[in-house]
Amino acid sequence: MSAYLDLQNIDMTFNTAKGTFNALKDVNLKVQKGEFLALIGHSGCGKSTVLNIVAGLLDASAGVALLKDKEIRGPGPNRAVVFQNHSLLPWLTVYENVKLAVDKVMADKSKAERKDWVMHNLKLVHMDHAADKRPGEISGGMKQRVGIARALAMQPDVLLMDEPFGALDALTRAHLQDSVMEIQAELNNTVLMITHDVDEAVLLSDRIVMMTNGPAATIGEILTVDLPRPRDRLKLSEDPHYHHLRGQVLEFLYQKQRKAA
Repeated sequence: MSAYLDLQNIDMTFNTAKGTFNALKDVNLKVQKGEFLALIGHSGCGKSTVLNIVAGLLDASAGVALLKDKEIRGPGPNRAVVFQNHSLLPWLTVYENVKLAVDKVMADKSKAERKDWVMHNLKLVHMDHAADKRPGEISGGMKQRVGIARALAMQPDVLLMDEPFGALDALTRAHLQDSVMEIQAELNNTVLMITHDVDEAVLLSDRIVMMTNGPAATIGEILTVDLPRPRDRLKLSEDPHYHHLRGQVLEFLYQKQRKAA
């Protein structure tokens, strides 16, 4: 069976004022439909570069990225990105921010159908009550929920998340992590998420892709997170296997990578 998302022999080289910089070297990754993958590694290991290649925001210097057996060439509505910064338009309401995406991908639908779809996605992230508010009137966590709703409303084949909770306080972060788990269980969408948080990676993902340090970063190890779903963070805090998995990621990041350096 072919992979849903397939990165084959990806290299990425940037031209800089000091010469060429090799960010990625020989990255190979196969992702199945409905998988939740977390990319983790130290700063400068090329996590965002991998995500931007899948998003079509960067063209790889070598290799190929395939989605459903078709080469990724440029951005497209079948891949939606949620950045750390919510990137909402401040002069539009919550409803209007999501409607922008819906109008783009559902231009053939009636006005009533598009309105229903906007509200459906706001309900998914528990933000339908704030549809008429502007970004300046809601909290950071609420803004990020709207950003996720806007991405989901595009019905993407792959949802790309670049440290989506990195700027939030711990409690808001936990609530949003729970929401993402609920949504992914309901929609069975394919998710590729960048994180620096080991606990977040183990809690949310099916596999954790651990990147080696740059330059010429590549995939060092891939860890299967074989914890049953749905996952309860309180129960997992006392689960020996959860701590074993967490320890494996920490060992890679702070022992194996230090030796490699």
